[in-house]
Amino acid sequence: MNHIQGSLIYEGKAKRIFSSEDPNRVLIEFKNDATAFNAKKRSEIDGKGRLNCRISGALFKLLEANGIPTHFLELHSETIMFADKVNVIPLEVVIRNIATGSLCRETPINHGTILNPPLLDFYYKDDQLGDPILTERRLKLLDLINASQKEEVEEITESVNKILKEYFDSLDLILVDFKLEFGFNSLGKIVVADEISPDNCRFWDKKNSDPQDRILDKDRFRQDLGGVIDAYEEIFKRIENFSSNAS
Repeated sequence: MNHIQGSLIYEGKAKRIFSSEDPNRVLIEFKNDATAFNAKKRSEIDGKGRLNCRISGALFKLLEANGIPTHFLELHSETIMFADKVNVIPLEVVIRNIATGSLCRETPINHGTILNPPLLDFYYKDDQLGDPILTERRLKLLDLINASQKEEVEEITESVNKILKEYFDSLDLILVDFKLEFGFNSLGKIVVADEISPDNCRFWDKKNSDPQDRILDKDRFRQDLGGVIDAYEEIFKRIENFSSNAS
């Protein structure tokens, strides 16, 4: 893009990553592209990139303040953030507090079932393969992380879940589930990477009992419910209001 001086390193479904003057830092631009079902469904939603960037920035700051290592450094603009350059681990780590989505399609667990303790699953990050779920032995066979690194990833994910659940509860939101991605920074440290936004989290409005109206995340796009940008705006508004009241 013309407003970024660095060269394009990588372009994914929702973000572009550019080099910066510092070889250990990158610029991440959030796009307006919306995808679902491993990019089989596509659209462009004006304003989505701006909201996901700002929501992610606020949540990364929250995690950092609570001792969680992330790749986030600072916002560069409304759609671009500075981040540490990481070697991404090709894993998606999903933690579920309430059963919905694929878990209910693939098991007899009923939609809305509270999962206590939360369910943590690993998936192999590869769209062409459909991001398959990994058993313990498959994860070991792929040798993407060793046993101690796997334990660290699990501990970080569970800590993030605790922090975010309490935070969103204070915003009258239910954190249903979310996906995290990880990478190794220049020091070889495991950090939370990618983004944390309504694109990879499920949020339900605590004060709305309607099973469709309460949805404030990408399921509005997946399920053709409409109002996608309104839902993302609502999440951002509650985060902003909380920050204003706390300062």
